[in-house]
Amino acid sequence: MTTTPTVAEEAARYLAVADPLLAPVIQAVGPCTIRPHQDYYAALVRSILGQQLSLKAAASIESRFVAHFGGQFPSPKALLSASSVELRACGLSGAKTNYIRDVAQHVDDGRIEFDRFDQLDNGTIIRELTAIKGVGEWTAHMFLMFCMARSDILAVGDLGIKNGVQRLYGLNRQPSAADVTEIALHNRWHPYETIACWYVWRSLELTDY
Repeated sequence: MTTTPTVAEEAARYLAVADPLLAPVIQAVGPCTIRPHQDYYAALVRSILGQQLSLKAAASIESRFVAHFGGQFPSPKALLSASSVELRACGLSGAKTNYIRDVAQHVDDGRIEFDRFDQLDNGTIIRELTAIKGVGEWTAHMFLMFCMARSDILAVGDLGIKNGVQRLYGLNRQPSAADVTEIALHNRWHPYETIACWYVWRSLELTDY
């Protein structure tokens, strides 16, 4: 299921009843604003560029990267035509240079076909994405949540989710992935796990928690 405005409103009503601890967050911030977009290739490259960086540092590197290609986000072929030295000059590490080139190579040779992703289930998409160097489960989850707006993704490995769950549910330690899964099951987040996660993230912005 895709997170449309109608789905977001349905999810807000459902989760407010299913999970009383999310209810005040839902009331404070309103319906989830995640929406799908189709720029899958660029989003995946951007996610790698920004890995383990602050938002400011990631934006700076992306700006230099795009500028190197004349101000336009490079196509897979254009990216593959750039040398590692050129890409490193944009501020990328050697590892990230290899990773984004591997994304471009997967698209260019047809191992990844983004135009068929809408027909694939979550597990298949995760397997295809994580076959790319530098793309792990977390990146695949973020792709499904924020690019495709799939409504039922539980980001069990995200630090913000772990911190938010610990705070919201009064845990005395940071929860494990298994703990996050158990809380989601206990509080009946399905089929709106993505939207519940969005509310957990938003709860970290609220001063009343």
